[in-house]
Amino acid sequence: MSFKQPDLLERQQAAAKARKAALEKFRAKAADPALADRLTARTASAADRKAIKNVRAIEKAEKKARDAERAQQAERDAAMQAERAKAESAQRELALETERKAARDARYAARKSRSKRR
Repeated sequence: MSFKQPDLLERQQAAAKARKAALEKFRAKAADPALADRLTARTASAADRKAIKNVRAIEKAEKKARDAERAQQAERDAAMQAERAKAESAQRELALETERKAARDARYAARKSRSKRR
């Protein structure tokens, strides 16, 4: 004989009752119409959140594309400005070279005329 008050059979029956009660409680919750409403509301809000997330992703992609276009335009503008500055610099250098040549030719002509006068 055992010193335990509830014997093995009683403990097994109590555990089976507890499992059955838990199962009934679960079935009652699953059959609750309020639960179905909550699940429907949760599904609808999840769909709304997903739609908002998609809209934000699209807006972010569009903003990224606009920023890339602006960056390309800025690069093109900078390249055009650099080209313009280079052309102006070359033109100034050509004008300066022409002035130097004219001054050199004038000095040469003056030297030539001095030697002819002698």
